[in-house]
Amino acid sequence: MAGSEVAAGRTEAYFAQIITEGNILDPQCSGVAKRLQGYETRRLIQAVSMACHLPFSKNRYFVGRRDELEELQEKLLMGQDCKKVSIVGLGGTGKTQVALQFAYVVKETHPEICIFWLPALNMASFEQACIEIAQTLHIPLAAGEGSSAKELVKQHLSAGRAGRWLLVVDNADDADVMFGKGQSKGIIDYLPESEGGVTIYTTCKPDVAVLLTHNDVLELGAMSRSDAADFLEKSLIWKELLRDSTATSQLLDELAYVPLAIAQAAAYLNMNKTPIARYLRLLQSTEQDTVSLMSREFCDDTRYQGSANAVATTWMMSFKQLETRDTAATELLAFISCIEWKAIPRAILPKTQPEHRMEEAIGALCGLSFLVRRENGDCQKEVGKGGGEEEEGRGKGKGEMDEGGIQEWIWLNKHGDAADKREAAVQHVTNAFPSDDYRNRELWRAYLPHALRLLENTQGYAGEAKSKLSLRVGRCLQIDGRIREAVRWIEKCCEWRRNVLAKDDSERLLSEHVLAIAYQADGQVKKAVDLLEKIVETQEVLAKEHPSRLASQHALAMAYRIDGQVKKAVDLLEKIVGIREEVLVKEHPSRLASQHALAMAYRADGQVKKAVGLLEKVVEIREEVLVKEHPSRLVSQHELAGAYRADGQTEQAIELMEYVVAVDAHVYRANHPSRLASIQALNKEDIEID
Repeated sequence: MAGSEVAAGRTEAYFAQIITEGNILDPQCSGVAKRLQGYETRRLIQAVSMACHLPFSKNRYFVGRRDELEELQEKLLMGQDCKKVSIVGLGGTGKTQVALQFAYVVKETHPEICIFWLPALNMASFEQACIEIAQTLHIPLAAGEGSSAKELVKQHLSAGRAGRWLLVVDNADDADVMFGKGQSKGIIDYLPESEGGVTIYTTCKPDVAVLLTHNDVLELGAMSRSDAADFLEKSLIWKELLRDSTATSQLLDELAYVPLAIAQAAAYLNMNKTPIARYLRLLQSTEQDTVSLMSREFCDDTRYQGSANAVATTWMMSFKQLETRDTAATELLAFISCIEWKAIPRAILPKTQPEHRMEEAIGALCGLSFLVRRENGDCQKEVGKGGGEEEEGRGKGKGEMDEGGIQEWIWLNKHGDAADKREAAVQHVTNAFPSDDYRNRELWRAYLPHALRLLENTQGYAGEAKSKLSLRVGRCLQIDGRIREAVRWIEKCCEWRRNVLAKDDSERLLSEHVLAIAYQADGQVKKAVDLLEKIVETQEVLAKEHPSRLASQHALAMAYRIDGQVKKAVDLLEKIVGIREEVLVKEHPSRLASQHALAMAYRADGQVKKAVGLLEKVVEIREEVLVKEHPSRLVSQHELAGAYRADGQTEQAIELMEYVVAVDAHVYRANHPSRLASIQALNKEDIEID
């Protein structure tokens, strides 16, 4: 017997029973009444066998989510053990729409299954829906006893004779509403269970989802790129707007493939017929414009009347719930709202004590899709699945936002203390940011994107912490070959310190020294010379062997050589080397650096033999004390190869330069100046020997 026939037979028997037991027709009734009994039974059977209580019409704009719909079907319709599933995800990811689409699929493919929808926003909305379901099922309610509908619907659907049914409990976000508080019952106390019934919950709270359905949880993230594009196309009236494929792709990236954000953008585009490129510029122009656009309400007949349709408003509801329940997670969210959205090192996060509270805070943010854990224990911000887990983030221009950063920006900018949050984040990252020592290279490379995002987004804030961070970031950028960026941030540091500190202040002089070296690396040699001459003059009050004075003289001599003032460079470096050989051991980095610089000056001055002899000593010592990948060791080997070539020792030059190029390939990225210089030098050697 087909499933529908079984259900119909079961329903017919059930209603024949309740008609008799309920005295709808008295056994002593007339013949007319007896004839009516059969008619009434058939009418009720037909009504209930087609029972369907859905508050929304089918969403004709729905696209994608094939995997999620298939999983729901396999678990609830094909499996034997699973009776309940929770759909969990951040507001705006389409939980309600997936549940609604599944309900209509069931209605069309399984007409024997009754379908009921219960909103769980609060007990009042739940009770009203129960009254409507009771009416649909022809469950008699006494006048003024609407509150009993909850219990009556539960009893009715829990009875085995009720047949198969699907129940959707939507917006099960508030634990107190769902599970009750104190002596008050919760919605869970009025939900039916039976062999033939299955239930879907939608919630933005992972902890609620686990309590409701244990491990039967379907996590809903952002849409795929192709589904997002299809959804935008379906939602737009003016299809010609999609001709700008580049802007369309960028818009979807900016909206993080979040369905509600796409629907909101489409509503704006439909209303104003605005070109997508123009809307994208508005979205990216300033933080205020972004928040304003994302806060616009729009009409949507697939959502509850009076509910928030704007992305910003929807997300703010999740934020408020977080604030009231988890202070540590809220503070952590405040910090990650200020930094780059991908590849967040665990070590950069502000510490929370005890350690398990930190773990719980991270877990709470992961549960709300503000973070996802990576295999190495680090995190990244993400709405759903936009962006690869291993991809490092990069700082973007003013006002720009990445795929996963919109919700954090909205949260931060809806708070009156956004400036304070950013200032606190700057202070923390400044304290946490490592020195530019080679041994810290992996760490500061991981921190750089986050520090850069902070610096970009705190343009109106200036202070000691930001100046320190600008300097540290600049030094690391220079080592990494990103010279123009380095100059920019070191100049920012110097600008603040010149306005605040005396000209002989050691911190001001240090930043100007670093800036001069960056100028030199950027080819602005005249600027470097002028700045270093002023620094050296200011430091004449220091003892001749003072490290800071010698460091500035060393940098000035290097600038002289590059500027063509070779004699000045040689004279100054010979003095520096003489002093450092008196006060420092032979392995000291500063002593070796000055000897290296003097050898370069000798070579520029035509004293090639002296250059070769001095560089051989430097290379020998550095090969003893430094690993083969250390930049100082590599640069000395590079210079020695050049000196060999200048001295006519071509074979030695090529052999050493080939070694340097091979090691460089493992140390520097392809376009790093040091790597390019070694490749160019080797090619030159090959050409000349040929």
